[in-house]
Amino acid sequence: MTSARTRERMVAGLRDRGIADERVLAVLETLPRHLFVDEALSSRAYEETALPIGFGQTLSQPWEVARMTEAVLAFEPERVLDVGAGSGFQSAVLAELVASVWAVELVPEIAQRTKTRLRQLGYPNVHMRTGDGRTAWAHKAPFDAAIMAASAEEPPLAILEQVREGGALVGPLGAGEAQRLMCWVRTPQGMVAEDLGPCHFVPLRQGGE
Repeated sequence: MTSARTRERMVAGLRDRGIADERVLAVLETLPRHLFVDEALSSRAYEETALPIGFGQTLSQPWEVARMTEAVLAFEPERVLDVGAGSGFQSAVLAELVASVWAVELVPEIAQRTKTRLRQLGYPNVHMRTGDGRTAWAHKAPFDAAIMAASAEEPPLAILEQVREGGALVGPLGAGEAQRLMCWVRTPQGMVAEDLGPCHFVPLRQGGE
């Protein structure tokens, strides 16, 4: 059984660690994260940890979701691409804050489950498709910003190209303990990268892996 008090403690911890955007914190305090994991794991939904969702994928820890969301909101986006949507929790957070979310998930079983969950929870502004995160959703581009919840070994230029000039892609770069959360911004002069600090995500996979 989860409670509002449990979510309040989670949010207090995020605030203590430096999350300053009250819009993000307000969403995380009300969104039922336990509905995005198996019932057997629901008692751990508000812990500061990643949780398995099957097929080798995870629901990112609250801290990672909060700081990625905070980072993209700085660009005042209306349309956001969510690569590696997984359980749909990140998409739901974004859906509370932007006009539309375009979510891509590689694993068909996860994608279908997530699409059903988001529909049942009442998120008509989340558009979901099964597909390779490395190619994302090119025919719906450009997006104002993008979030990538899986780590690439090189800057994911194919995804960044789907973001408008002046927009940004936030996601992890590197492998294992060497991962860094990056913010890549498209400018008239090319790509500008900002290192947001250490992170830990599953690897970015492609179809057939």
